[in-house]
Amino acid sequence: MVARQKSSSTMEKLSDQALAHVAQYFQALAEPTRLRILNTLRAGEHNVGDLTALCGCSTANVSRHLAALAKQGMVVREGRGTSVYYRIADAAIFELCDLVCCSIARQFEQQASIKRSFGSVPRP
Repeated sequence: MVARQKSSSTMEKLSDQALAHVAQYFQALAEPTRLRILNTLRAGEHNVGDLTALCGCSTANVSRHLAALAKQGMVVREGRGTSVYYRIADAAIFELCDLVCCSIARQFEQQASIKRSFGSVPRP
């Protein structure tokens, strides 16, 4: 049997203060409306009015969520005339979200497989 060496990750080297920043970043992703906004911005930049219509939320709600995403550096804003446009700051956010979505999908598949294996068991 071959022993595995433990690789050092960036997260292992972080201070408590840095870990708190990482937690705040993930906390910004822990809101379905923010994920919907990010998904909408995946196709390209939009202004608040566009996002309001596409996400089915109020302007105030979309603005509040955009501020939280901007605070964490996930989106950037650019004023043009009387409108402000938002776009993704770093496309790596989609890699992170896709990784989590795939992990959750695998968990659901495993749970479904286990449930199917009990499907033929007679009930008392």
